[in-house]
Amino acid sequence: MSLTLYNTLTRRKEAFSPLDPENVRMYVCGPTVYDFAHIGNARPVIVFDVLFRLLRHIYGADHVTYVRNITDVDDKINARAAERYPELPPEVGIRKLTEETAAQFHKDIAALGVLPPTVEPRATEHIQEMVDLCNQLVANGHAYVAADHVLFDASSMPDYGKLSNRSLEEMEAGARVEVAPYKKGPMDFVLWKPSKPGEPAWPSPAGITVPGRPGWHIECSAMSWRHLGAVFDIHGGGIDLAFPHHENEIAQSRCAHGTEVMARYWMHNGFLQVEGEKMSKSLGNFITIRQLLDEGWPGEVLRLNMLRTHYRQPIDWTKKGLDESEKILSGWLADGVSGEGAPVAQGVIEALSDDLNTPKAIAELHRLHAAGETAVLNVTLAFLGITGESLKARAVAQAAEALSMSSKVEPLIAARLEARKRKDFAESDRIRDELAAMGISLKDSKNKETGEIETTWEVTR
Repeated sequence: MSLTLYNTLTRRKEAFSPLDPENVRMYVCGPTVYDFAHIGNARPVIVFDVLFRLLRHIYGADHVTYVRNITDVDDKINARAAERYPELPPEVGIRKLTEETAAQFHKDIAALGVLPPTVEPRATEHIQEMVDLCNQLVANGHAYVAADHVLFDASSMPDYGKLSNRSLEEMEAGARVEVAPYKKGPMDFVLWKPSKPGEPAWPSPAGITVPGRPGWHIECSAMSWRHLGAVFDIHGGGIDLAFPHHENEIAQSRCAHGTEVMARYWMHNGFLQVEGEKMSKSLGNFITIRQLLDEGWPGEVLRLNMLRTHYRQPIDWTKKGLDESEKILSGWLADGVSGEGAPVAQGVIEALSDDLNTPKAIAELHRLHAAGETAVLNVTLAFLGITGESLKARAVAQAAEALSMSSKVEPLIAARLEARKRKDFAESDRIRDELAAMGISLKDSKNKETGEIETTWEVTR
């Protein structure tokens, strides 16, 4: 079966042909570990997890190498560590922050049914590769040293801007940022910079005597080179990374290694908004994965909700959409039939092989459910990372919570009924208010046979 993927570099769908079918290689930009991952961060994690699963299905699990990095040296990390752990030495606070945040990231995305990548490199473990790239770029005339910085010379690369479809002249004309005086050109970008007091620091490249640290772009070039080689098959990430991050990755990698391409296929997922608006803390609609999980949404519902929109299209994340996804998934998993021994649905594989057409794949899942092909449906859902375990776990937790709540509520209701019999309405009202504060709504009705008042209750929040 042929696999086609939309290539941002060429702006068209292309038949996928790996450099080496025995080792299909993919790199995806991972998190900068300074804060909880938000739902927008979850989109590329889920999208490229589906692609990873599809590639393993087509080429074999042992023939796919998926690298997703962790950025653990960055300005945001330094600032957050100083803010959160002012009592600690900077290097200790930074390490503590990145370890805690990376652990939280792994916990959160595991709840979304995401497979671990083949390799998960950390930027701080690849400093030597970054130094080597800087030295090579300086040596071959694509970078220069100024004010203890190493900077990439954008004018040295004739087709700089090809990924984002912008010429150097257009980018320079549109640049509105103040240009550092040590730059030769406004689009030149930092490969290495001197460290400030309290920041992580390593011996610098290119003869610079003061310790420094890498720029953001060089990190991914170094890690992909180390684990996938100078040229590999697929590079993925969010569309917000296409420029400048991916554009600059291409520039420094190609110019350092003298290659025509860095990755042969560039894939980008679309933006995510919340209830029709751009997600931002200022609007109060900034949603983390952890927040949704703590609110009780099963991770598999979040995953399905993400896959209902094609990865290249913008997605509007709404409460209504989550409710619909939960209803769909609960219906599919209602009978609990085992799918052991059944094949993955060919219609789903065909849909995914057409540039990860997940809406079409989901339509096929609906067809399987309607046709009563439950075993194939369940196997195919598991292939997509949906086993039903998170829904089962929530059902168990809800049952336990209901039992615990009942043990607290029933005695109070009994005491309230006794107070009513005594005509102690003040006490009856007090108990009703106490239950209301617990989120319990009461409904009184008269038993037609006995004439006694009976009370039913429900949790309203």
